[in-house]
This record gives sequence, structure tokens and C-alpha cells, in this order.
Amino acid sequence: MGRKITLATCTLNQWAMDFNGNFNRILNSIQVAKEKGARYRLGPELEISGYGCGDHFFESDTCLHSIQVLAQLLSSPLTEDIICETGMPIIHKNVRYNCRVIFLNKKILLIRPKSAMCNHGNYRELRWFTPWSKPQQVEDFYLPEIISDITGQKSVPIGMGVVSTHDTCIGPEICEELWAAER
Repeated sequence: MGRKITLATCTLNQWAMDFNGNFNRILNSIQVAKEKGARYRLGPELEISGYGCGDHFFESDTCLHSIQVLAQLLSSPLTEDIICETGMPIIHKNVRYNCRVIFLNKKILLIRPKSAMCNHGNYRELRWFTPWSKPQQVEDFYLPEIISDITGQKSVPIGMGVVSTHDTCIGPEICEELWAAER
């Protein structure tokens, strides 16, 4: 028999390109989640950079500042002893992905790129991101030095993976993937 786990889902008022403000709101949500007894904290899509960055996603600084915020989160004592899932743009093999990053105790467990983009109405995700097209596959993502200095990891899995714990398995889906029948 498993045990009860408290999951904290967070809807934050994130602003495009407000890296310091977004970091502070993420950190505050982790503190609240821990105070409520959560063991897993799930944040919104692209919460580090903000979802509405538009063509700023084409700028390398947007990914760089997102990585710097991830480094701050990994270094914070508040992120210890709680699985954190956050969203940010990641460039892997010169391709930009909309990703979830799952980490625990200064270790990145999985980078999960989005595989189904929202590309209708007001949404134009295909303009900025490439969908992950390798179902049920992971490969190595080589971490930038600012992250590997904190985690002690040289590479982490990126792709359509899951995170297994002693009594559960976490397989994230990202927004449009919940409704995309062709997946």
C-alpha cells in the first residue's frame, strides 16, 4: 500500500521577461507548498521566462536568463526535500524546446520537452518552439557549467521520460498534449 502524497499545483502571476520577479514568485510558491506539506510542487508552463515572451524566445539571452534562474532555484535551501517541476525554454542540439525541468535536492531528474504545440487562435508556439518528435525516447542533455557546478552532473536525461520514486512514477504532460489525439 502506498502513502499519501500532497501535490502543490501553482498558478502564478508570471510576467514575460521578468526573471527576478518570476524567480521570487516561484520561490514563494515552493515555500507555501512546503508549509502545506507538499512533497511535489508543479508550476505553470514556461514560468521562469513567462509564457508571453513572443519573439524574445528567439534571443539567446532569454534562454540564458532562464538557466540563471534555474541555477538560483537549484541553489536555494527552500528547494530541498521537495520535488520541483518548473517550465522554461531550453536549447538542445541547436533546437529550442518548451520544457519542464524536474529537480530534487540540487539534482535535475529529467528535462521533458513539449511534444504537441498549441498553434491556433492566439497561440503560435510553432513560431518559437520545436515539438519533441522522439516518442518514448530520452537522450543526454549536456548541462551548462553554471548548472553542473551546482548539481555535480555533466548531463541529464531529456525527452519523453518519467521519474520513478519508491512508490510512484511521474510522467508529465504539458498543456496541449492533454488534448492532442495524434500523440
